[in-house]
Amino acid sequence: MTPSIDLFLNRELGLLEFNRRVLAQAENPANPLLERLKFLCIVSSNLDEFFEVRVAWVKETIRLNTARPAPDGLSPLAAYHRISEEAHHLVERQYRILREVVLPALEEEGVQFLRRGNWTEAQRSWVRDYFFRELMPVLTPIGLDPAHPFPRLFNKSLNFVVELDGRDAFGRVSGTAIVQAPRIFPRFIKLPAQISDVEHGFVFLSSILHAHVGELFPGMQVKGCYQFRITRDSDLSVDDEDVKDLRAALQGELSQRQFGDAVRMEVADNCPHHVEEFLMSQFGLARSDVYRVDGPVNLVRLMQVPDQVDRPDLKFKPFMPGVPAQLRKQSDIFGAIRQGDILLHHPFQSFTSVIDLLQQAAQDPMVVAIKMTVYRTGNDSALMEALIEAASAGKEVTVVVELMARFDEEANINWAAKLERVGAHVVYGVYGYKTHAKMLLIVRREEGRLRRYVHLGTGNYHARTAKLYTDFGLMTANEEISSDVHDIFVQLTGMGTSSQLKRLWQSPFSLHSSVLAGIRREAAIARSGRRAIIIAKMNSLLEPALIQALYDASQAGVTIHLIVRGVCTLRPGVPGMSENIQVRSIIGRFLEHTRVFYFLNDGAEDLYLASADWMGRNFFRRVEVAFPILDAKVKRRILREGVRPYLVDNTQAWEMQPDGRYKRKASRGGKVRSAQASLLADLGAHDRD
Repeated sequence: MTPSIDLFLNRELGLLEFNRRVLAQAENPANPLLERLKFLCIVSSNLDEFFEVRVAWVKETIRLNTARPAPDGLSPLAAYHRISEEAHHLVERQYRILREVVLPALEEEGVQFLRRGNWTEAQRSWVRDYFFRELMPVLTPIGLDPAHPFPRLFNKSLNFVVELDGRDAFGRVSGTAIVQAPRIFPRFIKLPAQISDVEHGFVFLSSILHAHVGELFPGMQVKGCYQFRITRDSDLSVDDEDVKDLRAALQGELSQRQFGDAVRMEVADNCPHHVEEFLMSQFGLARSDVYRVDGPVNLVRLMQVPDQVDRPDLKFKPFMPGVPAQLRKQSDIFGAIRQGDILLHHPFQSFTSVIDLLQQAAQDPMVVAIKMTVYRTGNDSALMEALIEAASAGKEVTVVVELMARFDEEANINWAAKLERVGAHVVYGVYGYKTHAKMLLIVRREEGRLRRYVHLGTGNYHARTAKLYTDFGLMTANEEISSDVHDIFVQLTGMGTSSQLKRLWQSPFSLHSSVLAGIRREAAIARSGRRAIIIAKMNSLLEPALIQALYDASQAGVTIHLIVRGVCTLRPGVPGMSENIQVRSIIGRFLEHTRVFYFLNDGAEDLYLASADWMGRNFFRRVEVAFPILDAKVKRRILREGVRPYLVDNTQAWEMQPDGRYKRKASRGGKVRSAQASLLADLGAHDRD
């Protein structure tokens, strides 16, 4: 088949379509009310990153006029116009759900954001006292004149543009001032119960500032005060030719991330158009870059509301993650691993088992070396502390820290410095290739010889996200897999040609070709008249060569099930091209993050877990691994837990249509099936082996 622009969908539009599915969770009355508020906030957080990275990239390609049309056939300018149109519709719907559905429902439950016009005298007095006691001392109003040019505003900070009339003490006539909300303050404040008149009463910081902004400009008349927020290009760039010390170069770039080129402006919908035009001119934005919103411009901060509302009935029911039977029965983790491979399925099973493994290794006198990759681990990490403990105890500790992990660069730089101070070997992988593989290698002296233990995962070594993301982890002492992991670490820390791995597929060398070979093998099996099946679960599917191979396999008669949480640029269900391909997305309580690749292979059932999605960056610009599941029992578990429930889910599943839109999969009166709910029930603290 000759490639055609009709074969592929647009990546950025696919990301917006994903956020529509997330937004639907906020509309879904089956979800607890405070969780619905969280889903609204998640959409805002996602859109922030979407504009900071993806839209910034599109606008830059337009400016430079260097990009060729993407596989979907859209020029950058045409893509931008489509993106802007769809994003405006999405934001409008988001705020409508907030105003008309979520906030009124919360108010009925005694959780209320008190509007400025409805404050009682007691509330007004409390707010006034809060303003003078807490806010006034740290506010810095900036009147615009030749001596006070428009200030540099932080990325995503809350700001107010104030229209003024009159002359100040020096006789100056400005007419306009900017007030930046202090970043150290929450964006909403809880009122004392005795004056709020509701169980949980809040006021927005913006409401407090609106009510008392005149106090910042004594003797002048405030004609208007309007909140706004700027989103900036936040993708870091380091000059490949000039960089000599990646860590130092990144530290220099991080300080400038907050001041990249503006790509979006959110502004209150009551802002006059002449004020909006003034702000647009300051940031070099067009009207299509402006998002007028009827509500707070910083919805992300509302994510903290559920933590301040003690209403378990309005939140997801808490659960206790389980522990695999092998680890419950034996306190010696190394002994348990020697008896057979151990599969962890997060968050249904506890990430504490991974922490226990590393902590036991740090304290075990028989352990001589530990090697680990770090992509995202957070500012507070028991895993990093265990590595520091191990290095302090004199063990050989090697940590491959990925400094270019987007938005985690600063945390990773800090951990790298702490590890170096205790004598750990810290390297930053291979410059130009992000180290995204999740690998832990422990070398232990046993009975006069060295034995290796390995943990490989589909997700990051991050205890907090392990409670929110679905991921698989494998603990094994398999000699071939351990040998492969050792070889990759040698490759990352030293120099030399790529070695032939025994079991693992690795980017940027063999992963793409191996996946491609697996797809083509299934197509050949189907053409011979035998049953052929491909099932792949991932976050994103974008790589054109693999999409083309999947189209060819579909035409050969291969049954293809793709479970893609986020963006997918393949068109399923097109007669003559992809009628044997089904794409579904599961959006639920937890963020689906597992990567599972399954090929029937004439009954051999090849099954791999991976750190990589099917994207060009994962195959060609990152260090990734896909690892085979060799234990038959573990393989059955992955199919039982990580594949089959998702193929029959009729509660949280969305089926992709050929045009890129999604339709919710409805139960239609039959048995209700939810993959995540069933896994919570099966794998909780009472989990079965």
